[in-house]
Amino acid sequence: MDTVFPQAWDLLVAPFADFAFMRRALVATLALSLSAAPLGVFLTLRRMSLLGDALSHAILPGVALGFMVSGLSLTAMALGGVLAGLLVAGVAGAVSRFTTLKEDASLAAIYLVALALGVTLIARHGTQLDLLHILFGSALGVDTAGLRLVAGVTTVSLLALALMYRGLVLETLDPVFLAAHRHGLPAWVWHQGFLVLVVVNLVAGFQTLGTLMAVGLMMLPAVSARLWHDTLPAQLLNASAQAALAGVAGLLLSYHCDTPSGPTIIGCAGGLYAISLLIAPGGWLPRLRTTTHRVA
Repeated sequence: MDTVFPQAWDLLVAPFADFAFMRRALVATLALSLSAAPLGVFLTLRRMSLLGDALSHAILPGVALGFMVSGLSLTAMALGGVLAGLLVAGVAGAVSRFTTLKEDASLAAIYLVALALGVTLIARHGTQLDLLHILFGSALGVDTAGLRLVAGVTTVSLLALALMYRGLVLETLDPVFLAAHRHGLPAWVWHQGFLVLVVVNLVAGFQTLGTLMAVGLMMLPAVSARLWHDTLPAQLLNASAQAALAGVAGLLLSYHCDTPSGPTIIGCAGGLYAISLLIAPGGWLPRLRTTTHRVA
């Protein structure tokens, strides 16, 4: 017992107790877990799971322009990313409204162009290290400014979700009822407000997880939570808990195994998703037992 506790301390607690950069990375990851994962739940319920992936790629040109103007300035890159994400979402909505293309098809086309443009801009005006940093992030490199950005986005997102919750649920589950009763605001306002929250959370996550990985902490825990619960509040709590667990586990593995922090965090979220596929009430083994009992 005397040897087990020091070993557990060295493995699980000492990295956060001894190093400030690990504590900053932990706080940033936990904050993102609180705000991004619940948005992923709403995306899955709205059958817009790929929207988060498209928008995470779409912010890259704005990040690249901010990088070209101010270098690795978090403020400039974040502002550029938000503007680019909102612009792409708006253009995709306009294309679907005025042509025969659906919104998902127009988003797929636009985000591929945006991704190619962003990579080209960064590659021409930066180094290979700059490109890798922006694409894949570094949770262990979060500074005070990045921590303030994540904390601010998380605070605003949680307050906005609390204020928008009823209207957002109605717009997600029963848009016809919402359109009939209005509740003071047109349905498109709820939709656009939700997209703004998705974009700002992806921008907040790009420094820690990169533009390619940020969507993982939003979507993987949300998809996994649907396998465990049928009710929305339980899914929201489960998704945040899984995202937080994946964040802590990913940071520890990244520290001890010297692996990239962003992909390691997303890999841990993928591991929790794989476990959920097997043992969650909506997963394979419980459904297999139910089918076997019915046949018997």
